[in-house]
Formats: sequence, structure tokens, C-alpha cells
Amino acid sequence: MGDAPAAFDPWSPDFVADPYPAYAELRARGRAHYFAPSDQWLVPHHADVSALLRDRRLGRTYRHRFTHEEFGRTAPPPEHEPFHVLNDHGMLDLEAPAHTRIRRLVSKAFTPRTVERLRPYVEDLADRLVAGLVADGGGDLVARVAEPLPVAVIAELLGIPEGDRRLLRPWSAAICGMYELNPSAGTARRAVDASREFSAYLRRLIAARRAAPGDDLVSGLIAAYDDGESLGEQEMISTCVLLLNAGHEATVNATANGWHALFRHPEQLAALRADPAALLPTAVEELLRYDTPLQLFERWVLDDIEIGGTVIPRGSEVALLFGSANRDPAAFARPGELDLARRDNPHISFSAGIHYCIGAPLARIELAASLAALLRRAPKLRPAAESDRKPDFVIRGLRSLPVEV
Repeated sequence: MGDAPAAFDPWSPDFVADPYPAYAELRARGRAHYFAPSDQWLVPHHADVSALLRDRRLGRTYRHRFTHEEFGRTAPPPEHEPFHVLNDHGMLDLEAPAHTRIRRLVSKAFTPRTVERLRPYVEDLADRLVAGLVADGGGDLVARVAEPLPVAVIAELLGIPEGDRRLLRPWSAAICGMYELNPSAGTARRAVDASREFSAYLRRLIAARRAAPGDDLVSGLIAAYDDGESLGEQEMISTCVLLLNAGHEATVNATANGWHALFRHPEQLAALRADPAALLPTAVEELLRYDTPLQLFERWVLDDIEIGGTVIPRGSEVALLFGSANRDPAAFARPGELDLARRDNPHISFSAGIHYCIGAPLARIELAASLAALLRRAPKLRPAAESDRKPDFVIRGLRSLPVEV
């Protein structure tokens, strides 16, 4: 136990490009490390991360039990209120009983049947996007396939009119900037503006669906009841933003990270091309593990916890390092190797416990559909230039990935 090594530097371009050697050093040096720049305890081992995701002594919030003062924390600045009102009413940042109630209501509208009904739409859209890329001889895989597919799918599910869908990605990117470590004043300002605009848009959409319900998830959320309880308007707005943001951010980045990895492992890409039907299911899981789009998940310590002999007191914050856990040799054979046929793959890219990703089945359908379409229509797909990695650490992905067919 002790301070995090200097190699862990989430603001360094070299670290962001390849954080995995620093993770190996963290795991070798202990089970928890204090990181002063963000005032957090880093937890790098798979067993600890997996256990703490299920540990009720930790929470995504502490406000259900403590005031800011009681917890030894400072309230957010008043000017950030639009972001926190939006963020703090979504189920990802709530604990029981509020989380239980909202997740149960959302689950009524977000059923496996609803998701499976989208499969033909997802596969057809993936095929059309890839066909366009092929017709042009290539282009930016992020802009042409990775981004438009999940944005369109989650917008279709929620019933966002097609003409409005261009608004979603900029709003989402601005809001998600606040999930990075120590966001800047400019990042916070953009997140607040996006929160205000996104909330106003959804308030109008919800009013329209109340007046004229449709066959979409927003209408389903309005109609969802459980023992006489329904979602309040702010809860519904926050839930829709969460589903829209989480419903495409992870898939966009998993798609781009996945192809970036495949291009750097030509023997694995060749095996996938040779037998896509056999390898596709395990390939999706392995690409999510190998370079996970969410590298870190934060939790508050609500009651003292002990990790490897060190007590981490109430009021602390832990940073569960998903990216490190997914490369832990204690959980995975040859963790640094990309093995698309890997069967024993307990990755935690979709989290675990009560906050396990409700959209994981849809994300898997989207990833499989875009992979299958690219393998079928662009069997000689290859990089056309260097990729451009985003400077962010927590949400890991590429800004662009130029390809030719």
C-alpha cells in the first residue's frame, strides 16, 4: 500500500496512449494506492474491483445517508447545478431505495423482447453504413460506422425524431467530459450548457409523448408503474439522458478500440475473417476486455473498508480501474494477448452488481452487427493513416480511424 507510482499519469499523452504498463506496475505494488492529484484510492486488481462493485459499503452517491458536511466533502459550485440536477437523478448515480425503484421501472420498458426486436434494424443499418463506406473506398471508421450506428439505434429506441439526432452526440460528449478526473472550468461550463439544453429538449419531447404516446421507450417510461409509483419528470429526463449517453458512448468507443486492436494483431483478424460465425461471439467479449471503453468507475466509501490490510475510511473515494482489472493475470490467462477465441473471459467492462449496464445486451448486438458487416463487405479493410486517440483517460476511444477497403 502507498502512493500511486509516477507511471500512473492520466493527463499524460503517453499514458493515455497505453495505460497498461502502468496498470501492471500498480498491480505489482499492491492492492490499493492513494492518488493525491484526484484524492482517490486506485484499486487495480480484478478480484478487488469485482468484489467492491457488489459491496454495499460503497455507493455512487452518499447523499442518501449523509450531508456534504457530514461526509467531509464540499458541495458542488452553484453554477454547476444544471449538470448535477441532471446527473444526480439518473439511476447510475443513485443508491437504494431510489435506484431500485427507478431501475425496476426502466426495466419494464427496456425488456429483452424490446431489445431483440431492434436486431433487424441494427443489422440493416450496420450493413447500409458499411456499404456506404465501401462505395467510397474507405474513410473514417469512427465517423462513418462507429458513431452513427449506436446513436441511431438508441435514438430509435427512445423515439427521438430523425431530424433531432444530430444534437445528441455533441450534448453527450460535453456532459461526459465531467466524468474525467479533475475536469477543467471550460469542461464544466460546456457540460452545464449541454445539461440545460438537453434537459429542455427532453422536457418538450416528454410533453409531446404524454399528449400522443407512441411505440417507443419514452412512451413506455411514461406508462411504467410499479405499486402505484411512476417516474417523476426529472427522473425521466435524467433516465433518458443516461440511456442516450451510455447507450452509444461505450459502443462507439468499443468499436473503434476494437478495430484499432485488430489492425495491430493481423493474425487474430485473419482468423476472424476465416471463420466469423464461430469467432464472432467470443471476439466481441475479448475486444471489450482487451481495451475497454470505460477505464475507471468511481465509488464513495460509505463505511470503512479494508483492502489488503489497509483501512480506507468513510468519506474517501475509490477509483475502480476496469482497464487494469481486465488485464489482471490472476483472472485471465495471457492477459496482454488478444485472443478472439478466449472462452474464460470474466471481464467487467459492463460493471457488476446493482449498477451492471442495463444496455449490455443491446451493445453486444450492435458490436456484433458492425463487426459482421465490415467482415462481410470489406474483407480487406486496413488502416489508411494513423488513428487519432482522444486525450481522455476515463472514457477511452479514438477521434478518428482512417481506413481503406
